[in-house]
Amino acid sequence: MRTGLIRTLGRSAILTLTLAILPATVSAQDEASLCLITAERVDAGETLSAAEREEAHQACLAALAATGSVVQKYQFQEADFAITGTRAGD
Repeated sequence: MRTGLIRTLGRSAILTLTLAILPATVSAQDEASLCLITAERVDAGETLSAAEREEAHQACLAALAATGSVVQKYQFQEADFAITGTRAGD
């Protein structure tokens, strides 16, 4: 009986941790998608409002901070350049 209770509590703890981590992962994916999709829109010739440009820029910065991949960092930097028209540090 006690083993079953411990097992149930363990599963509940794992589920709780998974649910707590999941929104952060989804949010990071959303930021990356917003960054890249907005850059594609700009490359296609679409004009962005100042608010859209700022939101996409912040999404690119968040995506850059969330990834450890050098390739993805390059992609997000290039997307941010397409959106803002400036390189980081310029």
